Amino acid sequence: MSIELIFLVSLFIIWIFLLYHAFLSYKGFFYSLRMEREKEEIDRTPVPDDELPFVSVLIPAHNEDVVIERALRAVCSQDYPVEKFEVICLNDHSTDSTGEVARGLLKHFPNLKVVDLPEGEGGSKGAVLNYGAKNIAKGDYIAVYDADNTPSSKALYYLMVNIMKDETMGAVIGKFRTRNWDHSLLTRFINIETIFFQWVTQAGRASLFRVATIPGTNFVIRKKVLEEVGYWDPDALTEDTELSIRVYEAGYWIKMAPYSMTWEEEPETMRVWMKQRTRWAMGNIYVLFKYFWRIPFMKNFWIAVDIFYLMMVYVMFLLAIIGSLYVFVVGSLGLHTLDLEGNFILIWVLAILLFVIEIGIALGAERLENSFSNIALAFLMYFTYTQLWVVVVFKAVGILLFTKVFRVRYRWYKTERVG
Repeated sequence: MSIELIFLVSLFIIWIFLLYHAFLSYKGFFYSLRMEREKEEIDRTPVPDDELPFVSVLIPAHNEDVVIERALRAVCSQDYPVEKFEVICLNDHSTDSTGEVARGLLKHFPNLKVVDLPEGEGGSKGAVLNYGAKNIAKGDYIAVYDADNTPSSKALYYLMVNIMKDETMGAVIGKFRTRNWDHSLLTRFINIETIFFQWVTQAGRASLFRVATIPGTNFVIRKKVLEEVGYWDPDALTEDTELSIRVYEAGYWIKMAPYSMTWEEEPETMRVWMKQRTRWAMGNIYVLFKYFWRIPFMKNFWIAVDIFYLMMVYVMFLLAIIGSLYVFVVGSLGLHTLDLEGNFILIWVLAILLFVIEIGIALGAERLENSFSNIALAFLMYFTYTQLWVVVVFKAVGILLFTKVFRVRYRWYKTERVG
């Protein structure tokens, strides 16, 4: 294949994805405005305490002693009637002082429980949550927070007042933000990436298709829905995405309520970031292999479209990015010049500008983040941070092939915290 053809095909595919995301960013921004008005209405007409349902909050924890106290204090101190929620810290065979730190808070919070998982239980986030939901939780609603999360005071309340209104609403998800965004250039990139994910991928799809996927933290789900779909898949590395598909297929929908917010710690080193993102990529590939062949038989059209889109990301878009990088490197080294009529270089530059504009629109939904420095970082991200996704996917595929060929089980990786 000639370099000119690689360039044209790559450019065409990238533009298709960019235009799709541009439309999602537009829809996501107006969704953010609608949610602001919705939050104002909820705040004006609070639900009486006696009408709020009981909810069990699960916090899976494996070697989380540097962050667990702050998380438990934030969750246990929610602006929600103390008699209407329980907080269950699920200590998944920690070898550090997670259990001791958590138990030190029992005297301060009467609604806190610390449960050590028995031998043979746990080992993955999905398995830990299954144990807690099936054996410990008393509520008809299950909320989940990661062990590094510090939700805002009304995060749980906002989730609950939404899900109690509509029986067809299987789950409600909130928003998560980067707490350590200013630690390094890497965490600044991650901060922008998470904002883009919230307002484009999540809010945009929620507005356009009424589709949102559970993010793994700061969400609530009906226990009866969990029972109906068979709880979490313990083998799924992205158990949240996998569960979302089954929720939709069971006839329910998932709402995004971005005014329910939690703060979380993001990786501060490339080593931790690479391990985390590789696990996510492996989890997404697992979901694709599990559900792609079922697309023609799915009940929910839009979730089927979403799975097809995910496949296109991991095949067509990946190949387009590789082709684009190849042309860029070869051209920069002077090894080849494009022999094409028309100002295709200008079109390529416009693609970069569209990428930055999409991020700018997403940042506009987070008014304090819509700064010149973040826009400048978006330009830098295009040539650096976003390109690392190719490395992540290749590493994920390599690990998956290794585990299949040599019949070894992948050890579930928990993101390391620094507190």
